[in-house]
Amino acid sequence: MDRYERILTLHRVLKSAHYPVPLARLMDELECSRATLYRDIAFLRDGLGAPIESAGTDQAAFRYEVGEGERFELPGLWLTSDELAALLALNELIGRSGPGVLAGALAPFKARIERLLTGQEKEKALPIERIRVIPWGERKLDQQVFRVTAGAVLERSRLRFSYRARTTDSDSKRTVSPQRLTHYRDNWYLDVWDHDREALRSFAVDRIRDAHALDEPAIDVPETDLNELLASSYGIFAGKPKAWATIRFSAHAARWVADEHWHSQQKGEWLPDGRYELKVPYSKSRELLMDVLKYGPDAEVVAPLPLREEMKSLLHMALGAYGNRESGIGNR
Repeated sequence: MDRYERILTLHRVLKSAHYPVPLARLMDELECSRATLYRDIAFLRDGLGAPIESAGTDQAAFRYEVGEGERFELPGLWLTSDELAALLALNELIGRSGPGVLAGALAPFKARIERLLTGQEKEKALPIERIRVIPWGERKLDQQVFRVTAGAVLERSRLRFSYRARTTDSDSKRTVSPQRLTHYRDNWYLDVWDHDREALRSFAVDRIRDAHALDEPAIDVPETDLNELLASSYGIFAGKPKAWATIRFSAHAARWVADEHWHSQQKGEWLPDGRYELKVPYSKSRELLMDVLKYGPDAEVVAPLPLREEMKSLLHMALGAYGNRESGIGNR
């Protein structure tokens, strides 16, 4: 443990201790000799102004002065090398999963962490290339739109933008009170109170154009109301749940599904034959059925009956597409 980490560890031990800490314990925590410990205590007290006092017992022990110790903090940014490496890994994740959107704002922070790590590791380069992030289904995002949108969310101001819906391919103008940004499956969504529709809505940020913040303050919708309408059912465009879906997975697929998070209210049960039964609330079936389809013959929609019939129709249409394709190939 180098001096930087010893000082940080010493501060944290004394800060959290309710009673004087014996010298032997401090030597063990800092992994150092008695002489080194006394030098570190002197630096923390005289160089950094820490309110350290001796306990006045038969055995040497130290603590922060009552009252003063609660208010004292180390000046500047003090993190262990493990904590710095974790922050740098998080920054790398943000940068690679959404290049240019958040990475630019965090660039100075990243540079500072790298300098701190370099100093602690004695010029040893950190192998960032060993952190691999593979986006899946990420759509192109307008950085300016994202910055305006995120700013309106944090500054609590109303927002006006144009929106082109994927389902209808139609354009509309919206004036909204932004509530929160959601990152879901490598894409960003904006939960809002839509003033024109007088209702809660969710919008894909990549479909927003010409966004600009207004001078009017945003209306705040209680989080319980947001969750009830926008997070109580399966998927990103949820709505209030209309039913619970029951899906059974084969013993082979169960080893994966049992560890997966599908919904905050999901219910799972292992069946006697090794299969796994999953229940989730849903409002709109499309996204749920698409996720079940990826398991192919390893998944079966059991209930409710309308959802089961809808899945059967999707499978028949998919099979029909393959049949038509084969007929076309044969006629060439």
